[in-house]
Amino acid sequence: MKKIFFTLAIALATLASSAQEKTFDNPNSDSRGYLVKVGDQAPDNFDLVLQNGTKTSLKELKGKIVILQFTASWCTVCREEMPYLESDIWQAYKDKDVVLIGVDRDEPLATVQKFHKDIKISYPLALDPGAEIFQKFADKKAGVTRNVVIDRQGKIRFLTRLYDKEEFSKLVQAVDGLSKEQIASR
Repeated sequence: MKKIFFTLAIALATLASSAQEKTFDNPNSDSRGYLVKVGDQAPDNFDLVLQNGTKTSLKELKGKIVILQFTASWCTVCREEMPYLESDIWQAYKDKDVVLIGVDRDEPLATVQKFHKDIKISYPLALDPGAEIFQKFADKKAGVTRNVVIDRQGKIRFLTRLYDKEEFSKLVQAVDGLSKEQIASR
C-alpha cells in the first residue's frame, strides 16, 4: 500500500510540475520562463529610459558588463535581493566597467521613482511599459526577480531567477570573472 501511495505521489508531483511549466505563453520559454539562454546574443533593439529621465541602450553600453535586473515594486523577493545587488555588485564593481540597471516591469514613473527611493539603492531603475523589454528575455507570464548578465560583446553570460543565496553567489563570481577578463585583455 505504501508503495502504491508513493508511486501515486510521484506521478502527481510530476504532472503538477509539467502542468506548471506549460503555463507560459511562449513554447520557446525554458522551465524558468526564459526565452534567452547563456551564450545567446542579448536582444538590444530597445532603449532604457531611466527613472531620472536619461536614456541608454545595450548598444550604447557595449564594451561594458551589463546586468539587467528585472524587478517591480510589488515583488517582495526583488526587495530582498536588491540590497545585495547594491552592495555586492553595484558598489563593488561600478568602477570596473560594470553597469547594473533594474528594469521595473510595467509600472508608472512615479511608482518607479518612489520604489527607488524607498529601497535605498543608488543603481538606476529603467521603465518597462507593457513589460516590452521583459518579453525580449522572458515569457510575459514569467515572474520577476531575474538577472541577466551580459558581457562586453553583448553575449548573455549568466541568468538568475528569484533570489537564492547560492545562485546569487555564482552571479557575483560570474561578474567578478568578467571584470577580470577586462584587466587581462588590457
